[in-house]
Amino acid sequence: GESQGTVVAGGNGRGDRFDQLSIPTYVFVDRDHSVYVSEWGNHRVMKWMKGKKEGIIVAGGQGQGNGLTQLSSPQGVVVDQLGTVYVAEYGNDRIMRWPKGATQGSVIVGGNGRGGQSNQLNGPEGLSF
Repeated sequence: GESQGTVVAGGNGRGDRFDQLSIPTYVFVDRDHSVYVSEWGNHRVMKWMKGKKEGIIVAGGQGQGNGLTQLSSPQGVVVDQLGTVYVAEYGNDRIMRWPKGATQGSVIVGGNGRGGQSNQLNGPEGLSF
C-alpha cells in the first residue's frame, strides 16, 4: 500500500479561494474521480477534478443564507450520473438540488423551518442514494 497520502482538494490553509477549503464536512467521489466537498465554513460545495489544483463552485458560494443561490452549513452531498448535485443543508433544514451548471438550486425536501412535521426536517446531515 501507499505510505503517504495525496492531496486531492485544498491543502493551502483555511480560506475561501478556489485552492482552499474551510471546514470541509462531507466528500463524494464520482465515476471520473472528481471530488465534491461540502464546506461548512464557506457555505458552498466545490468540485475538484482529478489532477486540478483549484476547485469550482457547483452549489452555493453566495454567502450564508436561505436564498436559492445560497447554502447554510451544507453537510451531506451526493452527485447523480447527470452531474446534478444534492445537498443536505443543516442550517436551512432542507435538501437542495443543483442541476449541472446551474447558478441556483431548488428545494426538494423541507425548507419549512426546523421541526417534526411531514414538510420539515431537523438539521439534516447525511445524504445517500
